[in-house]
This record gives sequence, C-alpha cells and structure tokens, in this order.
Amino acid sequence: MANERLRAVMAAGGWTHETLAEKVGVDPKSVERWVNRGRVPRRATALRAAELLSEDVHALWPALRQPRGARGVSPELVALYTQRADLAVSAYIDLFRQARQRIDVLVYAAVFLHEAYPRLAELLADQAAEGCEVRILLGDADSLNVQQRGREERFGHGIESRCRLALMHFRPLVGTPGVRLRTHGTTLYNSLYRGDDQMFVNCHVWGVNAYGAPVWHLRRCEEGGMFDTYTDSFDAVWGSSQPVEE
Repeated sequence: MANERLRAVMAAGGWTHETLAEKVGVDPKSVERWVNRGRVPRRATALRAAELLSEDVHALWPALRQPRGARGVSPELVALYTQRADLAVSAYIDLFRQARQRIDVLVYAAVFLHEAYPRLAELLADQAAEGCEVRILLGDADSLNVQQRGREERFGHGIESRCRLALMHFRPLVGTPGVRLRTHGTTLYNSLYRGDDQMFVNCHVWGVNAYGAPVWHLRRCEEGGMFDTYTDSFDAVWGSSQPVEE
C-alpha cells in the first residue's frame, strides 16, 4: 500500500526520490519503496528523512510510533499458524502464482506440494516465462545434515528418500530459462517459501516433523526487518549450494 502522506509531502516540497535519497544516504530505490509500497525505513533513516521534510516521523510512518523493542508484534507478521498442516497447500500455490519478480524455495524436500498440486513444476516454468526469477534449493540426500534430521525426527532414511523424490519432481525444470535448481547440505533451521514481498517460514522444531511445526506468514514492510533476515539466510545457503546439472 502506497504511503500517500509521504508522497504528498515530497511533492509539496519539490523532493524527488533521487534528491531525498542523496540527502538521507540511501539508494533511490529505497525511497521508491517507501512511497509506492509503503515500506518502513529503519528508525534512524526515518528520523533523518522526516527532519529534512519538516514532518513528524510518526505521521509519515505510524509503524514507528513505538520503539522496535516495545512492539508486541512485528508489523511484518501477517499470520501465525500453529503447524504447517493448518495452512492449505492452495496458499503456497497462490503465493507463487501471484509473484511477478521472484520465487524462492528453501527446503529439504517439501514433497507435500507436489503431492497436493502435481502441476507445480509447470506453474513455476510458466512464472519464469513471464519474467519471474525462480530459485529452488533442495536437500542433498547424501549430506550428513539431512541424514541427521531423519534421525532427530525419527523418520530415518525416509527423509533421504523424499529429498530424492523432490529432486525427481523438480528435475524437469533444469535448463528452463529463469529457473535455477540447486541442492544444499546445510542445517535447515527454517523452510522458506517466498513470492516477491511475501513469505511462509516453516520454523523447524527439534524432533518434530515439518508438518507439525509452526509457520510464519510474513510481508516485507520495512528494511532490515524479519523478512530481510530470512532472505539473507536464503542467499547464504544459495551461495554454498551445488547446481543440479542436466
């Protein structure tokens, strides 16, 4: 949602995205996100911008009215599900279908998506054809961390089999323009499902299968918040992963 008040104040003062960005010390794209997407900057940045615009920072960004540590709930939290099983598979499909720029998936297997929606690979290929960048990270079935997860969840070799099954489902996408598929052997603290500025975070719990662990639904509305923490985590795993070859 656009920040109409900020837009009006900038227009009245003759401020462009570029001039405000230069004075505040951020990228012009950040200012564009504040104005057109309703993003909330870091408090120090917001204070500098409000001072330049001669405005009350809380009037420009009401979400900053309370100190970050005093907020009971992050403004980025859309919903919290007690367990993944409470979230319909259609919600994941809608998340991917509505994406226009980026789809990221970080899991060990997540075979439940293909089991409930067999056209998933086709959907992702269609999204890539429309210009959406798709990145998929699957667990390496031979990695020690995947095997350890199987023991912790009392799932044994089943999780290794599901990693291989997931790779079988996604492998037809290898070579598809706009789609990149990799495997990783990291400790998976959270499974991530991202579509542009929204994300489902399946928070893993020791000894509990993923379907029984909670899910956060996040929407990015401020820089450096929870959403960015998880996207940074995805990028870190991506950097250590191995491409799946044709």
